[in-house]
Amino acid sequence: MFKFFQNLGRSLMLPVAVLPAAAIIVGIGNALNALHALPQVAQFFVAVGTTILEQLGILFAIGVAIGMAKKNDGAIALASALGFFVVTKVLSPDKLAPILHVKPSSLGEAFDKMDNGNVFVGIIIGLIAAYTYNRFSETELPLALSFFSGKRLVPILTAFFCTFIAVILLFVWPVVYNAIVTFGTCIVGMGPFGAFIYGVANRLLIPTGLHHALNTVFWFDTIGINDIGKFQTGKDAVHGITGRYQAGFFPIMMFGMPAAALAMYHTAKTSQQKQVYGWFLGSAIAAFFVGVTEPIEFAFMFVAPILYVIHALLTGLSLFIAATFHWTAGFSFSAGLIDYILSLINPVANQPLMLLVQGIVFFILYYVIFRFVIQFFNLNTIGRGDNELVDPTDEDAIEKESADTKQSNGSKYSKSASQILDGLGGAQNITSLTNCATRLRLELEDNSIIDEQKIKSAGAVGVTKSGKHSTQVIIGTHVQQVADEIEKQIES
Repeated sequence: MFKFFQNLGRSLMLPVAVLPAAAIIVGIGNALNALHALPQVAQFFVAVGTTILEQLGILFAIGVAIGMAKKNDGAIALASALGFFVVTKVLSPDKLAPILHVKPSSLGEAFDKMDNGNVFVGIIIGLIAAYTYNRFSETELPLALSFFSGKRLVPILTAFFCTFIAVILLFVWPVVYNAIVTFGTCIVGMGPFGAFIYGVANRLLIPTGLHHALNTVFWFDTIGINDIGKFQTGKDAVHGITGRYQAGFFPIMMFGMPAAALAMYHTAKTSQQKQVYGWFLGSAIAAFFVGVTEPIEFAFMFVAPILYVIHALLTGLSLFIAATFHWTAGFSFSAGLIDYILSLINPVANQPLMLLVQGIVFFILYYVIFRFVIQFFNLNTIGRGDNELVDPTDEDAIEKESADTKQSNGSKYSKSASQILDGLGGAQNITSLTNCATRLRLELEDNSIIDEQKIKSAGAVGVTKSGKHSTQVIIGTHVQQVADEIEKQIES
């Protein structure tokens, strides 16, 4: 079950990756509006961006289906889209009212949410389509029906399965919807303290990958909060409130995480600082500009869990402070500089410049606290104790590095991929390889034989194991290129 939710969390990243496009397009429209230039063109850009945001349900259905299927295939996308439309259209008030012989208005608010923006239903349909593909994509029918065998069978069966799902949701959906709304209302009703709870839970769930599932409740229109959608489109936005589940992340990702990296660099052994400098600098830049913090977080998440608990509490505190003073900003991908700049021209944002002041305070907090805790408890962060890197004056290491370079096939990531593959026990030990935003996710024949030190020396931030077969290798923002290179080497 745990593995299932991990894979689901990874799958949710595919539709989320579409959001920056919507944000940039809306940002262009907002910039033109702010300049009072070309009003019709501005309205056009805003309409294009908001249209993307209004289709999140179908995007999540397709993204989850592709992510959970055993193989990327066009049939899975077709099946998920078909299943999504079967459920949402049949259960829409206009279609459902004549069937039940009632007025559309008597069906309640739950069925009004059966549209292209229903992320919750999209996830369910995506899982059904993925199951159908994994189970029936290689099924052979009798000769008379052979045309419909294999992949052609997947959309057909998905439509049938979703017909039954529609019947089930007819009775279950109002109950589920009301339960989710009650949960969200409780959090929203707590005001800034609810934002604190969300911020802490968001960070604590990162090791499991389940934070993506939690985010859908607050960021999208699962229960009506829709913090990202309302912020980007301005529709139903409340000034100083909309964005409260996003704003507090900017001080953490742009300032807190680089400060944590600086503290770990300064507390590394003097002989190690030259080796770790490049890694810390690159990770800090990724956090500041793009808002990708996993490389830094995984650097201390498991070797120094006390730091990670502190990090989670500070994240909650940041969201609490921003929500208390109604400082709001929003993002489409993550809380980095790029999304922050887009927030400055978004009319929904409220005093976003104050987040920079808060960020400076949190930079100091993170640096002082992390440096003190690392030294006081003598924690083995990168460049200390068990996490020391190879000494660059080691002639054997230099000779090996030179040999590895000569063996490279010319690809920028080939040497790193080759070493990681070797550290994982070779191609014969890998049964499944996928990746999320910063991590390789692998299913191995035996994860007890992997060489973690060899994988880390190839540039990986860390390695985590779950059970006897599941393993994650934390790479960073260039994980896709590394994964592609590993797949090439496995195939060859």
